[in-house]
Amino acid sequence: MSSNQTLMFLQKFVEDPKYVGSIIPSSRFLSRKMVNSVAWQDVRTIAELGSGTGAITQVIQSRVLESAKVILFEKDELMNRRLKELYPYYSCYSNACDLRKVMQKEEIAHFDCIISGLPFFNFPEDMRNALVNQIWDTLKPGGIFVAFQYSLQMKKHLSDIFYIESIKFVPLNFPPAFVYVCRKKEDN
Repeated sequence: MSSNQTLMFLQKFVEDPKYVGSIIPSSRFLSRKMVNSVAWQDVRTIAELGSGTGAITQVIQSRVLESAKVILFEKDELMNRRLKELYPYYSCYSNACDLRKVMQKEEIAHFDCIISGLPFFNFPEDMRNALVNQIWDTLKPGGIFVAFQYSLQMKKHLSDIFYIESIKFVPLNFPPAFVYVCRKKEDN
C-alpha cells in the first residue's frame, strides 16, 4: 500500500467517517483472508462493494478468472476514478445501492460472489436493509457473500437471511476486523 493511498484514505475518512469506516485501507492480511474464502474456479460474475483504493480489488484480480465479469462499486469520486485507471477491464460504479440496476445494465443474471468492505452498521437502518436485501436478491442460489466488519454487530442481521459459514478474526488490520463468510439461503 503506497503512502499516497494511505493519505487519500485518511483524508476521505476525516471528510466522511460514516461512509469510509476506517482511517487506512485494508491490510494485505485482511484482503487475503477475504479472497481466500472464495472458490475462484466457480466465479464467473463478482461484485465488490466499497472498493476504496483497491486493496482487496488487487487480490481479487490475482485470483479471478480472466473471463469473469468484475463489477466494482466506490462512492468516493476520487477513489472511483483511480479504480477505473487501475482496473480498466472492470466496470466501476458509484453507488452500491444501485446493485440491481447495474446488474441489469451489465446483463448479469446473478452474481456468483459479492465481496464487501462497506461499513454496514454505520449506515441508516433503511439503507443497510436495502443493501443487504439487494445482495441476497442478486446472488445466485448458494452464492457466496464475504464482508468484513469491525464488530460482530451485523451477525444477527446477516444470519437471518444467509448461512454464516464462518466468521474469521483478522488482528493484523487497523482496526482489527471480522470476515463474515456467508452463503445465500435458498428458502427466503
